Amino acid sequence: MDYLLTLLTEPTAWVALISLIIMEIVLGIDNLIFISVLTNKLPEEMRPKARKIGIGAALLLRLILLGAVAFIVKLVEPLFTIFSHTFSWRDLILITGGLFLVWKATKEIHHYVDPEPGPDTLNPTIVATGFSTVILQVLILDTVFSLDSIITAVGMTDHIPIMVIAVIFAVITMLLAADPLSEFIRVNPTIVMLALGFLMMIGTTLIADGFGFHIPKGYIYTAMAFSSLVELLNMWSRKSRQKKHSKNIEVSARNLADDK
Repeated sequence: MDYLLTLLTEPTAWVALISLIIMEIVLGIDNLIFISVLTNKLPEEMRPKARKIGIGAALLLRLILLGAVAFIVKLVEPLFTIFSHTFSWRDLILITGGLFLVWKATKEIHHYVDPEPGPDTLNPTIVATGFSTVILQVLILDTVFSLDSIITAVGMTDHIPIMVIAVIFAVITMLLAADPLSEFIRVNPTIVMLALGFLMMIGTTLIADGFGFHIPKGYIYTAMAFSSLVELLNMWSRKSRQKKHSKNIEVSARNLADDK
């Protein structure tokens, strides 16, 4: 208790907490996009439950990893060397998770652009993905994203309570944003392709990081924000044209009625 009170009175602890909350929320975006895209393939009545399970698992995994910080720190220790590059368990996990993410995104893009899609498709009128399959895939990527999240937290502060508070804040944000984001993706088909592109980029980043080529997260999220802005402008443009077209039809119908 005294430790917590002392921590709360330290300005540096508050700075670390705010910075870590922001960082954890940003890192949670990747996780949330993947959960949203996958759960939208389930029947509508199953989607909220699947999202809650996926996000709940993300919180649980992060807290478990926080409880094993001593073990997590060891994951970054050198394991073996190939061509003068040293690999750790963290590198191997990031590479595996990145490859899975790239494979999954590529597969979904293929089904999405296929003129004769098979049973595994993002077409909302065709639901062929099992609940357990979606949850399993979410758990696999939850593990990768959770590991990356906790290693980032360990690098920013030594105080476990600060890490726990930041992780809980980030997961609560994910929980609040999950349904609106999933619904937005569902009603805007072009957003699905953009989200899959994001997942492929994130997967490539994880692979690069695992091989020692660190790409600053700021570049990734700036690119994602710019792409999202362009897509929003495209959506705005399409809706404006649709409204204009509908208005022209109404005027034509009214003129036709007047002529009669």
